[in-house]
Amino acid sequence: MDKTDSHLPDLEKSPTAAYSKLDGDVPFQAPEQQQESSNSLYARLQRWASRFKIETRGIERVPEDERPDDSLLNSLFYLGSADAFLVVLWWASYPCPIFGLRQIVLSRFWYGWHGVKIVALFNVIACLGWSCINVIVGVQVINAVNNDVPGWAGIIIITACTFIVTLFGYKVVHAYEFWSWIPAFIVFMIVLIEFAISDAYVNIPMGTGTSEVGSVLSFDATVFGLAIGWTSYAADYTVYQPVNQSKVKVFFSAYAGLIVPLLFTQFRGVAVMTSTDESNPDSKYRDGYNEAGAGGLISAVIVGPLGGFGQFCLVLLALSIIANNCPNIYSFAITVQVFGEWTRSIPRFVWTLVGSVIYAVVAFPGYSHFESVLENFMNVIGYWMSVYASIGLTEYFYFRKGYSGYNPADYDNREKLPHGIAAVFSFCVGIVGAVLGMSQTWYVGPIAKLCGEKPFGGDVGVELAWLFSVVSYLITRPIELHYFGK
Repeated sequence: MDKTDSHLPDLEKSPTAAYSKLDGDVPFQAPEQQQESSNSLYARLQRWASRFKIETRGIERVPEDERPDDSLLNSLFYLGSADAFLVVLWWASYPCPIFGLRQIVLSRFWYGWHGVKIVALFNVIACLGWSCINVIVGVQVINAVNNDVPGWAGIIIITACTFIVTLFGYKVVHAYEFWSWIPAFIVFMIVLIEFAISDAYVNIPMGTGTSEVGSVLSFDATVFGLAIGWTSYAADYTVYQPVNQSKVKVFFSAYAGLIVPLLFTQFRGVAVMTSTDESNPDSKYRDGYNEAGAGGLISAVIVGPLGGFGQFCLVLLALSIIANNCPNIYSFAITVQVFGEWTRSIPRFVWTLVGSVIYAVVAFPGYSHFESVLENFMNVIGYWMSVYASIGLTEYFYFRKGYSGYNPADYDNREKLPHGIAAVFSFCVGIVGAVLGMSQTWYVGPIAKLCGEKPFGGDVGVELAWLFSVVSYLITRPIELHYFGK
């Protein structure tokens, strides 16, 4: 064994082994070792957390003998509105039981030690930004029930409940998601039934020509963005799966976890949204949507016919936002630890609190002043996921030839990881493709304008981001391998 590897024990057989150095001079230790060997603040916090069964592991690799979660039910659709998407792309879930690594940490194998911090920054913004938007939507639903409930109160309630679930970590998040789908699904079915008998559905004629092409492309980008948005979280929720877990079963359970809720919720949303069309003589649906967004529209569907019970259903629907935000905040706490030794030396559950406070503070003014601005901003930065996924897939299939091309134990060894020059450069090239093809409220790219009627054209930012990044990576990665050998 060379000198580079001599200080690295077999992490699969030694779960309490010291990990390789980070940005400082002192090797970072696994949580278990620091709990036993130190009286530092970090160690005391970890020991305190252990007493309350709070997950203490952060971005450290999970050894093979500490992966008891062999249930594939955690990947299936009936886990609810959030966990159904957590193993969203099979390339992320396929190798995860073998690696035992978190998603952003796994990304070090193509972005490198420092390059992955760029990806982590985007992921942190996504985690907090979508949590903020989700909680605002939840408050809108509550407001549709009772206008006297202040927005800040609803934000605090949803944020506090989300924090409690994510505080305890992996097991509690999965347990909550396992059951939280039930009330949300029941409410959705009630909405469908009431809407079906309301005769409010409007059969909007199918469009034709370039206008229709542009609309289809833009909606396609929205659907794709919703699905792929969980990719940067995926491995965080399969990291405790045993190494011998059937990869075929993981793949199909992940696929079911994606496609079923996507089809169900989006078909329902499209159907109900037709009631807001100007051709509908009953204006209460338009008025409800204009006054309180999605919450006002659903309120118009069920509160009128069902009265108090309809209001109760809306409250349940508002609280279902907790299930949506749990993976955001749990993964935020994991992601932020890759920025350096100082972030890694702060326990995961502390970052959970920090993330919860940040998005709640932003949501307070956002609810009444700049919700649309925030949502438009999140739609714009959402293109990065296409770049991230395309580079990861290219590295996995073309350059690594599958999971056998990786040594998971190298995840924390800068000497073994690639420099990430090709990945970072291709990431930037992919963003250029997204800018050229995006069609958003703030900006319409030159290529997007050619894909539909002006002024908005058609959104092809996702496709161009994918194409640009893959072509760039196929060109630059061999150059990086030639000069650096890794």
